[in-house]
Amino acid sequence: MDGQWVGWREAKVHPLTQTLHYGMGVFEGVRAYNGEQGPAIFRLHCHTKRLLRSAHILNIDVPYTHEELVEIQKEVLLKNKLSNAYIRPMIYLGSETMGLNMVDTNVNVMVAAWEWGSLLGEEALRHGVRIRTSSFARHFSNSAMHKAKANGNYINSMLAAREAKQSGVDEALLLDVNGHVAEGSGENIFIVRDNIVYTPDLSACLDGITRDTVIRFLRSENYEVQEKRITRDEVYIADEAFFTGTAAEITPIVELDRRKIGTGLVGSLTKKVQSAYFDLVYARKVIDENWISVIKPTISISVQ
Repeated sequence: MDGQWVGWREAKVHPLTQTLHYGMGVFEGVRAYNGEQGPAIFRLHCHTKRLLRSAHILNIDVPYTHEELVEIQKEVLLKNKLSNAYIRPMIYLGSETMGLNMVDTNVNVMVAAWEWGSLLGEEALRHGVRIRTSSFARHFSNSAMHKAKANGNYINSMLAAREAKQSGVDEALLLDVNGHVAEGSGENIFIVRDNIVYTPDLSACLDGITRDTVIRFLRSENYEVQEKRITRDEVYIADEAFFTGTAAEITPIVELDRRKIGTGLVGSLTKKVQSAYFDLVYARKVIDENWISVIKPTISISVQ
């Protein structure tokens, strides 16, 4: 936290911290896997670049460089003796002033890491999830800057996810304000029909790093991938569907709104994508060598 390594139970912020009251902050979700080259963070530089882009969108000046943030995220694994872990960097505003402007308010940075399984559970990875269309629409782009992975934007996601759970399914599917498919509460979505893969274009969803990984893998295997507007009934008649995300990894979808997707079982292409994704994050397969940041115990940095 702000250049100091702090014990989990001692990591505290003031209750008047601006981000706690108004949600003005940005964060990332990053994963490390104990792969072929030892513990390594997957697409660390891409996540860090997006973190800083999010801050720029919200006009937050970050007191650390890209490289400093990269090294801090590596060292947090060493400090916690973790090899498979979830990493959460966050940039948030302090408690120096109260109000809706950011004048004279400190910008704080924290990075935490812990062991965390797949977002929707190991059973979901194997057998898929049942989802429902949410009554909550995804934010309109000019009402909330949804290209930023901003803290406050996720109120929308939490409402949708809780509604889904309370209705007896595993996850929500949010539509955009025009009624087109956007994403899950914390995941991008793909559908497959007649061996063509479709995913919502970036006007409707977060520019997911796992989304990009899957698109690049599929195209490297000569699959046709189309980024376009998707209607809800197109999902109903898809042969397969799956969620992607750093936390969710590759989670199959087997049902939407009480309608089976395809056979109602995990599809063959979804299995192929899931297997390939785990090959990539564990460095058993390489598309881009820059995607793997190996954690070396010789790292030692001093943050000022």
